[in-house]
Amino acid sequence: MPTPEQITEILKTVQYPGFSRDIVSFGMVTGVAVEGGRAVVDIAVTTGDDDVVAELRGRCERALSSVPGVAGAEIRIEQKRPDAPAAGFAKSELPGVKHIVAVASGKGGVGKSTVAANLACAFRLEGLAAGLCDCDIYGPSMGLMFGTTERPMATEDEQIIPIERYGLKLMSMGFLADPESPAILRGPMVTRYTQHFLRGVLWGDLDVLVLDLPPGTGDIQLTIVQTLALTGAVIVTTPQEVALIDARKASGMFAKVNVPILGLIENMSYFQCPGDGKKYFLFGEGGGRHEAKRLGVPLLAELPIDIAAREAGDAGRPIVLEDAANPVSRAFREAAKAIARRFGG
Repeated sequence: MPTPEQITEILKTVQYPGFSRDIVSFGMVTGVAVEGGRAVVDIAVTTGDDDVVAELRGRCERALSSVPGVAGAEIRIEQKRPDAPAAGFAKSELPGVKHIVAVASGKGGVGKSTVAANLACAFRLEGLAAGLCDCDIYGPSMGLMFGTTERPMATEDEQIIPIERYGLKLMSMGFLADPESPAILRGPMVTRYTQHFLRGVLWGDLDVLVLDLPPGTGDIQLTIVQTLALTGAVIVTTPQEVALIDARKASGMFAKVNVPILGLIENMSYFQCPGDGKKYFLFGEGGGRHEAKRLGVPLLAELPIDIAAREAGDAGRPIVLEDAANPVSRAFREAAKAIARRFGG
C-alpha cells in the first residue's frame, strides 16, 4: 500500500489548469491520506470557474489511477469563490491599500511596464495616493524608468520601506539585486519573493497600488490573483494578431478567478509622421478596438509610437510627468480618470 508521501510525490506531477506549476508547490494540497487502499486528497482552491475545479479533479484522479496499490481516489476540493471569505489559499487586502490594479499582458515587448509606470503617475496627478510594485522578478525595469538606483531601507520588524519618487511609492526587485546579475529562481522561491514584495512592504495608506505583472500567465500571476483582492486588471496589447492572441490568454486567466477587466490599452497603435501628420499603422489597425468589443470592456487608450515618450522613459521620468501636452500623456490621464471612476476614486 502506498504511503501519503508517495501520493504527494505523484500529485507534484499535476499542474493547475492553465499554468505550468504543480498544485503541491502552489500550496493547494492541504491533506493526503490512504484509507483502505484509497487515496484521499484534500485540495483548497480559490476560483469562480467550476470548470477549473472539474478539470483539476480529473487530473488528480488520472494521476493517481496509475499508482500501484491504489484501489481508488477520493479528491475533496474546497472551492472558495473570490468574493467570499476564505482560509488557506484565500484572498486578503493589503493593509492601508484601497484599490489594487494589475497591469498585464499575454506576451513581452508590448510596452506593459511603460504603461504601468505612466498609469501610476497619472493616478498621482489625479490626486490619488499611488504606489507601483514591479512584480517582474526576472526582468525588473522600474529603476530605469524612474531614474533611481536607491536601495530601500527596512524597519526593525523587517518591513521594507518603499522608495519614493515623483510622489509615488515604488518597489522593484531591481532595487535589491545587482543589476548585472540575473535572478535564477525556481517556482516556489518566486512565489515567496512575490509574496514578500507585496506583504512585506510598508505601503502605508494608498488609494491605488499598480502592479506591473510579468508577461504571460505563469507562477507569479497565479500567486497574485489567488492571494490578493484585486480591484481589476488592465490588459496591454499591440494591434497585431500575434499580440492579441496572448492578450486573450491574459484576460482569460483573470476571468477564471473573477477579476474584472477594467479595460484594454493598445500600445504602438500607429506612427504619426511629424512632417505631414499622416498616420501609419505599422502593426495593423483596430485590433485593440475589436478585442475590447469582444471582451465587452472599455478601450482605455490607443497609444501612438512616440519618440518623446521613449526618450522620457529612458531618462527616468515618465512622459506623463515630462510633457502634459504630449498626446501619450493626455491618453494616460484620460485612462487613469476612466479607471478611477470605476472604483470611485
